[in-house]
Amino acid sequence: MNYRRDIDGLRAVAVLPVVLFHFGVSAIPGGFTGVDIFFVISGYLISGSLLDDLERGQFSIGRFYWRRARRILPALTFVILLASIAAWFILLPSDLHEYSLSVIAASTFWSNIYFWKTTNYFSIDAELRPLLHTWSLSVEEQYYIFAPVLVYLIYRYASKRWLTILLPIAIGSFALAVMATTLAPTAGFYLLPTRIWELALGAMLMLRKPPALASRPLTELIGLAGFGLIAFGFLTISESDPFPGYNALFPCIGTALLIYAGQPHADRPVPVATQVLRLTPLVWIGLISYSLYLVHWPINSFVHYLSLKAIGVPTIMAMIVASVALATFSWKYVEQPFRQKRAFTAPLPIFAFSATAIALLCVVGLAGALGKGFPQRFPDFSTERVLVGDWRNGVCFNEGGSRIENWNLADCTRTHGFATNVLLWGDSFAAHYVSGLEANAQKIQANVVQYTYAGCPPNLSYFSYARPACTRFNERALSIIRDANIQAVILSGRWTDYQARGFDGLQKTVDRLRDMGVKVYVIGQSPEFIADVQKIAFFAKREHAANTSWPMAMDPDINKQVLPFVKGATFIDPLAYLCDPAGCSYADAGTRQFLYFDYGHFSSAGATLAISKYWPSFAASNKVAKAK
Repeated sequence: MNYRRDIDGLRAVAVLPVVLFHFGVSAIPGGFTGVDIFFVISGYLISGSLLDDLERGQFSIGRFYWRRARRILPALTFVILLASIAAWFILLPSDLHEYSLSVIAASTFWSNIYFWKTTNYFSIDAELRPLLHTWSLSVEEQYYIFAPVLVYLIYRYASKRWLTILLPIAIGSFALAVMATTLAPTAGFYLLPTRIWELALGAMLMLRKPPALASRPLTELIGLAGFGLIAFGFLTISESDPFPGYNALFPCIGTALLIYAGQPHADRPVPVATQVLRLTPLVWIGLISYSLYLVHWPINSFVHYLSLKAIGVPTIMAMIVASVALATFSWKYVEQPFRQKRAFTAPLPIFAFSATAIALLCVVGLAGALGKGFPQRFPDFSTERVLVGDWRNGVCFNEGGSRIENWNLADCTRTHGFATNVLLWGDSFAAHYVSGLEANAQKIQANVVQYTYAGCPPNLSYFSYARPACTRFNERALSIIRDANIQAVILSGRWTDYQARGFDGLQKTVDRLRDMGVKVYVIGQSPEFIADVQKIAFFAKREHAANTSWPMAMDPDINKQVLPFVKGATFIDPLAYLCDPAGCSYADAGTRQFLYFDYGHFSSAGATLAISKYWPSFAASNKVAKAK
């Protein structure tokens, strides 16, 4: 394949917004879509490399993986080793333990599956996982397992009918990606089946090249459209939008158009879009883009870990400089030597190096995992036992492993002796109130019935493959309301989890409940911090912080987003009672008792405080009932 400077420039267009987005530059809310640009470029270039080998009669699976190993493993090994050294000195024991597991996952290229099971890419604590970004490398490496074989089979046995085979695969993958945005958004983001179409788009563009256009105006228009679609994705898509799926079309189609517009043609000048991509600064960033992608996230992660709060512009600038400097070093002294023709880059030494590097990284990860994060590194850090209270797991709080039928009214009625029956319905951010009910029973003046399921919002329209029983659980709430003579329902959930899906279903649920004649209350999102509050307290103590207030790490306008979808219900905003412009208290200022037992679930003390401040009282309803 002939070298194309514009594709290196396109790599720069991909990586720079990713870096800026991760560093918290709000002007590029869709910067994460740069990864999708990389997927299309990879599909294009890898397919071209395979086609070259086939045309020359040099195709070999071993040869393919030899080139991939030279390209991917040296810089990845270098960065993981550097990150592991930093992790030893920075991460507290539980986090080093988790990091160690991610080292094993990243070095064996299944970190996308690992993080699918453990971390939402857009969660508030995602920035504290130094190897989270390796998920995209794992997607590509998993694609490389079957891509060379498929290309060979189509070339050899299907008469090069590229579109006949690849187009249905791409369409099926795209359809799956669209469905996943509502049914399984985390899986859809991380896993290969919903990303294949992006890589296949680049592959089809290479293997079934459309004819280069001789018309300059049309080529200029295509180049402009490519830039426009990519810019639209960067500037209008945000982490609260469903992704991938339809929204991923913008960066992917835009990338394909720019690659197409840049195809050399003897009868027309180079289009402006391609000239822009060939600019030396962009090409240089494109050359170091792989190393830049690898190094920027651990730098970002460790900086956030050490501060556990939003970082300022000077720190962001310092991180950008550090990332570019380290990426340049990695490109020049790690990437380049392995890409040149030398004795140690022959197939046998490269495969030996690859096996050794993967084994070494796995040993590093295994040591950290078996050592439980080596708690002796921080003798002054110890986790206190925070009183949580009894959520009645497995009966009143279903964690996904219990039968829905285990729930029963007698066990899950948490306060008694009143005339009014109230159903508390929701996920763990509803369950975390129950430990404060008894202390506030006289204030509430109602028999509160707990009906909660982990990861299952009180939304009759909600479905998730991760929680398939959630739909049946929510439907059963309606019969409980009828059978248990429920007069009021309190809906509560971790609304930050459901932003990407939208809150339409919540309004439909409120409407259904009002049709049943019950009073509806919706409790908005309560505070969430970037990490476990005990870690925050540890770092705050080291900084000699006098107060127990800390900035929350979620969208401060989340409850304003929920509010339009609860018409007909009484809406309660916990943030108005528990926070001020400076932050939210994570511990009682007097007793120093923690108000949360993790990053956002109330402890018994926190639940007692929260209920006393803003839960509804049903004293008036009881008076009416007694009068009757």
